[in-house]
Amino acid sequence: MATVKMLRMKLGSEGFEASAQGLGCMPLTPYYGPNMPESDMIELIHVAARLGVTLLDTSDIYGNHANEILIGKALERGVRQTVEVATKFGVSFENGRREVHGDPAYVRAACEASLKRLNIDCIDLYYQHRIDPRVPIEVTIGELKKLVGEGKIKYIGLCEASASAIRRAHNVHPITAVQVEWSLWARDGEAEIIPTCRELGIGIVASSPLGRGFLSAASKFSQNPSEDYSGQSLLRFQPENSPDLVTTFNRVNKIAQAKGCTPSQLALAWVHHQGNDVCPIPGTTKIENLIKNIGAMSVKLTPEEMAELESIASADSVKCSGYKSSGASGKRPPPSWKAALKRICFCG
Repeated sequence: MATVKMLRMKLGSEGFEASAQGLGCMPLTPYYGPNMPESDMIELIHVAARLGVTLLDTSDIYGNHANEILIGKALERGVRQTVEVATKFGVSFENGRREVHGDPAYVRAACEASLKRLNIDCIDLYYQHRIDPRVPIEVTIGELKKLVGEGKIKYIGLCEASASAIRRAHNVHPITAVQVEWSLWARDGEAEIIPTCRELGIGIVASSPLGRGFLSAASKFSQNPSEDYSGQSLLRFQPENSPDLVTTFNRVNKIAQAKGCTPSQLALAWVHHQGNDVCPIPGTTKIENLIKNIGAMSVKLTPEEMAELESIASADSVKCSGYKSSGASGKRPPPSWKAALKRICFCG
C-alpha cells in the first residue's frame, strides 16, 4: 500500500495542531526491547518528519531520560521547526519502586530538566503522566498554568486520568489532550473518559493503538504463544488467554485480507475512524513499519465493518486491558493483576 499524504488535525480548544497520526517514541530507547542504534533511531524520526508525522511523543521516564536525550539530538539536526514535541512528567523509580509526583516543586524541576534534555526552549504539549493521589490536581495544574504563562510549555495534557480528574483539571486551565490507551484490544476509555473529553472539547491521543504490539506481531504469537515479546508482561497476553487471542487475531486478519491491508493497518484505521479528535501514536523502530502505519490512513471502513470489528474485539473476547485510569471508578481488577501490574510498561 502506497504512503498517503499525512493530514493535520486540531486537538483541544487552545489552538494546538499536529499530524493526524503521531509517533510513539518509547521503543526508540531501551525499555522493553533491545538497544537500537542511536543513528538509526534519529534517522527514523527524520523520515517520520519528512512524511508528515510531526507529533513526537515521549516521557522523562522512557529509558530513564534516554528517550528525551535521543529526541533532543534528532531535533538538533534540523527538524525542530517541523515537529511538535510532547513529553510527560510525574513518574519516577526510586529504590526499585514506582513513585508518582504532582507537587509544584517537582513539576517545575521536571519541566526544566526535560527542556534541557530535549534542548528546546518550550515544550509543545506537556502531560501529567499519572495523577498523584496525594496532591490535589488543581495544585498540579496550577503550576502547569504558571509554566504556560512563562512560555516554558504551550499546552497541557493528562495521561490515564479519571473523568473526575479531567473535569477538575480543566476547570483550572483548559486541557488540550488526554492520552489514553485505546485500540481494538483496550476499550475501557469508551465508558467515561472519551465522552468526558468530547463534552469538554479535549483532544484524544490514543496510545498503544496496535494493542501493545500484538496486532503487529500477532502472526508470530499465534504460531508460538509461549515465545517472549513485549506484550506478554500483561495479563491479557498470558498463556491461558492465548487461544482467545489467536481466535480474535484470525478473525481480524480475515477482514484485513479482504481489505487488502495488514491487521495492524486495519487496527489503526479503526482508531482513525473514531473521529477527527483522535490522534493515534503507534511506535516502531523500523522505517518500513512507519510507512505501513501511515498507509493505514488510506484504509476506509464502512459502518458494517466497524461494527464487525467491534464485535470481534468486545470486552468478552479481550480478557483484560492494560491498566486502570488514575482515580477511575469501576470494578476492581482480579487478584492476578497484581503480578502483572508490577511488570507493566508505561506506554502512555
